[in-house]
Amino acid sequence: MNFTYAMGLLGGLALFLYGMQMMSAGLESAAGSRMKGILERLTANRFTGVLAGALITAIIQSSSATTVMVVGFVNSGMMTLNQAIWIIMGANIGTTITGQLIALDVGAIAPLLAFLGVAAIVFLKNEKLKHTGEIMAGLGILFIGMDMMGTAMKPLAASEDFVGILTNFENPLLGIAAGTVFTALIQSSSASVGILQTLADSGAIGLGSAAFVLFGQNIGTCITALLASIGTNVNARRTTLIHIMFNVFGTIVFTILCLATPIIPLVEGWTPGNAPAQIANLHTMFNVVTTLLLLPVGTYLGKLAVMILKDQKSSPSEEGMHVQYLLDLKHMRTEKLGAAMVCVEGIRKELFRMMDMAGKNVHEAFDTVEKRSKDMLAGVLEREEYVDFLNKEISRYITSAVSFETTTSGSRVFNSLFTITGNIERISDHATNIAGYSRMLAEKHIVFSKDAGKELEEMQETCQRLFALLQETPGDYKEWHSTVACIEQQMDDMTEQFRNNMYARLQGGTCSDEGSVLFSEMLTDFERIGDHALNIADEVLKTYLRN
Repeated sequence: MNFTYAMGLLGGLALFLYGMQMMSAGLESAAGSRMKGILERLTANRFTGVLAGALITAIIQSSSATTVMVVGFVNSGMMTLNQAIWIIMGANIGTTITGQLIALDVGAIAPLLAFLGVAAIVFLKNEKLKHTGEIMAGLGILFIGMDMMGTAMKPLAASEDFVGILTNFENPLLGIAAGTVFTALIQSSSASVGILQTLADSGAIGLGSAAFVLFGQNIGTCITALLASIGTNVNARRTTLIHIMFNVFGTIVFTILCLATPIIPLVEGWTPGNAPAQIANLHTMFNVVTTLLLLPVGTYLGKLAVMILKDQKSSPSEEGMHVQYLLDLKHMRTEKLGAAMVCVEGIRKELFRMMDMAGKNVHEAFDTVEKRSKDMLAGVLEREEYVDFLNKEISRYITSAVSFETTTSGSRVFNSLFTITGNIERISDHATNIAGYSRMLAEKHIVFSKDAGKELEEMQETCQRLFALLQETPGDYKEWHSTVACIEQQMDDMTEQFRNNMYARLQGGTCSDEGSVLFSEMLTDFERIGDHALNIADEVLKTYLRN
């Protein structure tokens, strides 16, 4: 094979992969914001779950992306293991759409598609139209790359050495191994199937050999989800295991069928002389038949995964300060599609943990002041340290995860989450300030009046009502925000009223100078807690209105 053909093959492969990435990114940007909602609504039973998985994967052109999303949802507790099973089955069906598109052979209009798409990206200002342009340009570039690879591979069909290598793939084990390794390396079954179709179209490989490579490609696509599951909880790892079991089972079944039945001639007979269509049809058959076989026993796949990956007791590192729902971004970079949604859900779950700790600190801060308890103060300080840790880790995570987001509205969601994180941390700071006053009260033997004690109780009760709202999932976001705003205004009014009451007690001689200073500081912290809570509600409402 001369240098010119080698460069043509590499250039074509580069364009093919770039075109697929561009098309997938455009598709996700155009429909990605709806994918989470679709997955949540359509997983009530196995049939709608399979449909949802197929639909999402057909939209974003990547079963790996769908599986990574599912791993993230299971890790965050948003999706059960059984729900994930049906999504994975559907994802394997949806991924076959790319091969079917390639088999349609629209290469003649590929340059026109690429031109129109690039023109839309460059000259149009509307964000949705730009995403449509990305889809068109990506599809055009994909087919241009396919044409370049086809041109470069034609001489290979006449090469005895190359044909001899491919003939070895008639050995099922060698073919499956080759397909698995190649797909694992490029981390895209759609791309590897497309390359296989190009080889077949050039006459370099027949369906008899290509079939086993194709089966191995289905196993190789599991590598992306496997990497994404590193560092996740046990149910998320079980989700990845189910994905692997699905494709291994399908490979075993279809390998036996190919060796024991005339299935290869049957598929060839559907589209005689059209090798790309034959591979696309076999790929679709593989995933549809495997899904139909496993659909009735899908829950047993989950039980088998539970038997293999047993629940483990928490390690010492897990009992200390740690993030619980944030997936490792180093492994997620292998598959950016859908990663933004997974990151957002993980961050939201982690923020609920952080909010719970801050809420406990606010509640116990007032108890600490009342009881002058050193142990309670130590507990508040310990949680404050944990909140600071989470704020640092979540903030760092957000700055890295925002790179996965391709839309302006999506980037604003990350900005809102960043703002919320900082406000929760500030709430915990003010709670810690309140608790810290107990030390000075105890050291200087300061005793508040009964009226001041009642006012502190009112402040604590108001904070409890506020945090109960912040920790719930709103039914009506506008009404929820209005309620938070009302409580915040009550806190402002209470601060003013209680400070006036304090001045009156000071003048009446029922409150010491030192006691009034500390009480005034508590009022300031109390008022600031309300301000930060309203900031959080503002960001939540903004996010809801954007979506």
